Amino acid sequence: MGQRRSLTVLGVGQAVGLAVLAAAVAAHAPLAVLLAGSVVIGVSAPPLGAAMRVIWASLTDQGEQRKQAFSLDAVAEELLFVIGPVVIAAVITATTAPVGLVLTAVVVLVGTVGITTSTASRAQTPNAGVTTKAERPLGQPGFPRVLLVLVGVGCVLGVAEIAAPAVAEAHGSVASSGWLLAAFAAGSAIGGVLYGHVRWRATLGTKLLLLTVGMGVIAGGVSQIGGLVGFGIGLVLLGLFLAPSLVTGYLVADAVVPESARTEASTWVNTAVNLGAALASAAAGALIDHADVAVPLALVGLLAIVTATIVPRRQLL
Repeated sequence: MGQRRSLTVLGVGQAVGLAVLAAAVAAHAPLAVLLAGSVVIGVSAPPLGAAMRVIWASLTDQGEQRKQAFSLDAVAEELLFVIGPVVIAAVITATTAPVGLVLTAVVVLVGTVGITTSTASRAQTPNAGVTTKAERPLGQPGFPRVLLVLVGVGCVLGVAEIAAPAVAEAHGSVASSGWLLAAFAAGSAIGGVLYGHVRWRATLGTKLLLLTVGMGVIAGGVSQIGGLVGFGIGLVLLGLFLAPSLVTGYLVADAVVPESARTEASTWVNTAVNLGAALASAAAGALIDHADVAVPLALVGLLAIVTATIVPRRQLL
């Protein structure tokens, strides 16, 4: 179908879903209706991140230039993660939740159309080259193992996003949760900038191993921090490893998967991280209710270290 058509269909679908959900919220619809609408919105989310990495790959040379482009892309995402919730929270506070949903629908539609109408996106023609199972991303040696490692990275991300509000509430400062999450995102943005500007001699496999182990060790350390300020600093340090880990995952997808399947490969990277984050968030919520944030943080830190051991270092250049 190609980027232009597929992204447009999904973007319009999600925007319509958000608008319908806004109407349902305004009408005080039953919870089941709101949940169903939320599922539709999630399913129709256009894979803009994966599409952007494919565009970057078409505009840059493989190597340092592409690494810097992917790093810049990751930093932009982290800045949006910081700014987006703050803006939408302000809008909802000043107006109503339906207004916030409608505004989100407009942003989704404008952003999607902005990509699909660009020259670089229009140049991405439908792929017709993936005809055998061996050419698909999951058929590439080592790539499924990389995805498992990224699930571990996503678990750390998911627990950090749950732990920040929990720590803020435990210290009687719920409003601080936003600043803690911003600290985590800021650390990731800084890490992405540094990763893009430093020339690494290590292979992609070695970098992914070191980054994942580093993230696991820091997560374990942060789990032992009790103060609000100290926890925030710990989240900055933890975030330093997030964007570089994700960028390395995208670089692996770019390096080991045939060009005709890179969009699918980038989507698999997104899926692995999001799956880990979703599972860990659910588990962390249950654990925090019965213990504190130290337990889930320590567990996902250990999980990240364990999953790092399966990085296929010899297969990744």
